[in-house]
This record gives sequence, structure tokens and C-alpha cells, in this order.
Amino acid sequence: MRHRVLSSHTEIVEIIKQCQVCHVSMVDPNGKPYVVPMNFGFDEDVIYLHSAQEGKKIDCLRSNPEVCINFTTDHVLRYQHEQVACSWGMKYRSVLCYGSVEFIEDETLKRKALDVLMKQYTERPFTYNDPSIREVSCWIVKVKQFDARVYGY
Repeated sequence: MRHRVLSSHTEIVEIIKQCQVCHVSMVDPNGKPYVVPMNFGFDEDVIYLHSAQEGKKIDCLRSNPEVCINFTTDHVLRYQHEQVACSWGMKYRSVLCYGSVEFIEDETLKRKALDVLMKQYTERPFTYNDPSIREVSCWIVKVKQFDARVYGY
């Protein structure tokens, strides 16, 4: 089986919407790679993320806002010949998204960002208390480039 490059925006969005977690890669202030799993929301080619207002992620992103975000789903271990190790592989569907982090400061926009994020996991409506909104850091990544691949599907 060969990798298939996806160019269909509809298929790319479908993969992202099926994921529960994304992996956000960035570069720390010392030039070292850093990747973290995160919950996310996705709407109209914008990825919504949130975190504490301080910490390693924030330090990295303030130093260099460029990120690569990985989404992967539908993992199935398969093989052609059970006794031949080289014939084993993992079926999957995956998307890489490239862009720059923009921090959201406006409290109304933070609520919108959190609504998009929560919609990834449930359709029910939520409210947010003012202190929580003030304390959370919300960020968006407007996707500049998608790279998507499928193997075995």
C-alpha cells in the first residue's frame, strides 16, 4: 500500500473533525523543538487552542509564533504476512497544518474561541465565568498550509 496525498479540502476537514487531540509543535527560545498534545476547536480553517497564561508553551510562542499542528486518526495495525516484520504497518489518516499563533485578548472573542473548542467535543451550550475568561489564554492559528496523507484507506 502506498501513501495517498489528499488535496480535497472536504476530506482534510473530515480528518480534523474526527480527532480528539492535536499535537502542536513549536520551537523554544533556545531553538529546541517542543511538541505538546492539546484539545482544540476547528472552524473555517482556523484552529482554536487554549492554555494557562504562563508556562513553557507561552514562552515558546511569544518567542516564535510559527507552529505545525498534527492531526491523526483511524489507526489500524495491519500486515501482509504475519511472520514478516517488514510487511507490518499502520493504516492512518493525517493532516499537518502550518500557521502562526495569534493571542486573543478580547473577552468576547475568548468566549467565541472556547465555544468553538467545546463544539469539537459536544454540541451542548456552555457558559463561562468572568474570572475564568480573564485567566485563560486563548489563541488561534489561521491555517496557511495543509499537508494531508492517507495510508491504507
